[in-house]
Amino acid sequence: MTTPLIVSDVSKSFTMHLRGGLRLPVVSNVSFSLAAGECVVLGGPSGIGKSSILKMLYGNYAVDTGQILVRNGEQIIDLASAEPRVVLQTRRDVLGYVSQFLRTVPRVSALDVVAEPLVARGTPVLEARERAEALLARLNLPKDLWQLPPATFSGGEQQRVNIARGFITDHRVLLLDEPTASLDAANRAIVVDMVRAKKDQGVALLGIFHDEEVREAVADRILDVSQFSPRRAAA
Repeated sequence: MTTPLIVSDVSKSFTMHLRGGLRLPVVSNVSFSLAAGECVVLGGPSGIGKSSILKMLYGNYAVDTGQILVRNGEQIIDLASAEPRVVLQTRRDVLGYVSQFLRTVPRVSALDVVAEPLVARGTPVLEARERAEALLARLNLPKDLWQLPPATFSGGEQQRVNIARGFITDHRVLLLDEPTASLDAANRAIVVDMVRAKKDQGVALLGIFHDEEVREAVADRILDVSQFSPRRAAA
């Protein structure tokens, strides 16, 4: 397996236990692959299942059926059936994720929030902080905020911390859930450049970008999630 990510016949539904076990299908038969150095953007209307696909790939949502294959060293991991410890190891080594909202940690500075993924992979703390400083500076986060916990930051400031945290590593696959939604034009342009740099490094990226200008700037192709809608299949 040379392709960084292969998704095959993945389906997902939610069970509404407070409504007598009603089953709500989300997506069905999701199949695609990502090539190294490619940025694929998930398209389709709101509520069609784009964020759910990212959460399934990252292991936040369990899947009903199918395979999610990634390579970690000499191993091929099926994240759809892997044990939790294997999913966590794969996240650390292979699979990065920039979520739409930053999960803030009390009393941990923005600098250490950004540096933490490197430290977890064995990078010395001082080196990790230096690289975090460079990214925060590039994303125009004021230096007087670096030593503060980001819980009190504005939405745009928190998003820049989140982007820096996601881009600081050299993961082979990077998932992006609306990373530019709260950013101004200048910082959106910086993120576009960062995405292009990742592509040049051979990283495979899968993202959601509602900003049309950003989407056109980064996308190698659009994957229409509507084709995986159970409602479409039923029609």
